[in-house]
Formats: sequence, C-alpha cells, structure tokens
Amino acid sequence: MIRKGIPLADLAALVADECRKSGIEIVLSGGACVSIYTRNKYESFDLDFVLQSQADRKRIGPVLEALGFRKQGRHFVHPETPYIVEFLSPPLSVGEEPVREIRALRRGKRTLELLSPTDCVKDRLAAFYHWGDKPSLVQAVLVCKDAEVDLHEVGRWSIHEGMKDKFKDFQKALRASDQK
Repeated sequence: MIRKGIPLADLAALVADECRKSGIEIVLSGGACVSIYTRNKYESFDLDFVLQSQADRKRIGPVLEALGFRKQGRHFVHPETPYIVEFLSPPLSVGEEPVREIRALRRGKRTLELLSPTDCVKDRLAAFYHWGDKPSLVQAVLVCKDAEVDLHEVGRWSIHEGMKDKFKDFQKALRASDQK
C-alpha cells in the first residue's frame, strides 16, 4: 500500500483515511502543511497530526502497524518512505487560540484535513515568536507567497499573542521576499 517515492500529501491522506476508518479524527499541522502549500519549495519529512481526542492515542498503533509502520520512540517509521509520522495531543491550536479553519484536500479517493494556509502561517510564526526559530519565519513567508493567507487575521492573532514587534519582523521579511 505504501510504495517508495509516495508523495508527502498522498501519504498524509492515506494515514488520515485509515485513521478515519477506525474512528480516529486527526488534522495535519506543522511543516508538512508548509510542504503542501508551497508545492515542496520547503520539504518536510515529518507528518505531525493533531488528535481531535486524547482517547484516540491508544488506538493509533494498530492502525499504523496495519499500514506497515513501526513505532520508534514517539514517532512511527516505515521502511519504504523517509517520512516519519507523529501524533500530537489535542487541542488543535496555534499559540493560545484554537484553530479557526480546517481545510480538506482531496488526494484521489482520500481526503486529508489540514490547517488552512492562514493557520499554517500562524503555526510557523508561533515557533518564530516563542522560540526564535528563524527557519519557521522563512516557512511562513513561503506559504504567504504560494497560498491565499489572511494577513489581517495573522496580524490580529500576533497582537493577541503579545507579539506585535515580532509581527513587524515578519512583515519586513515578507516585503523583502517581494523584492527577490
């Protein structure tokens, strides 16, 4: 079922579909969303899914094992793909706020639920704002270049997070990318 060279979005949709069939609701977040929205201008090798219910954590193992994954620490790995899969605890949030919009991406007969481009940018900026992670700032800019992002909402959220000054850094990076 999982073959060498499977694209990240197809693998994510497969995992999500198999989880859904077992009654486990998950949403893709993190760098994998950046990869999808930028058409791999940024390439992530981990699929971070957020569980919609903490109770589902115990049921994940058998679903992934049936797909050929094996547990390695807190991740799941598969011999045919370089991607690792991890399941994060609920709630689905960016910074201090719940995620406002979940997108659905069709991959053949499968559907992948993932952060919207706007919430993807907020997710990346949260890492930049709170941990000074500069690669996450670059990823946020890349998503803005390739997807429709509500920058007014990102600004509102940034102020709510107490990051008005760092939001200005993001705006500066976004302007600089326009001049390239």
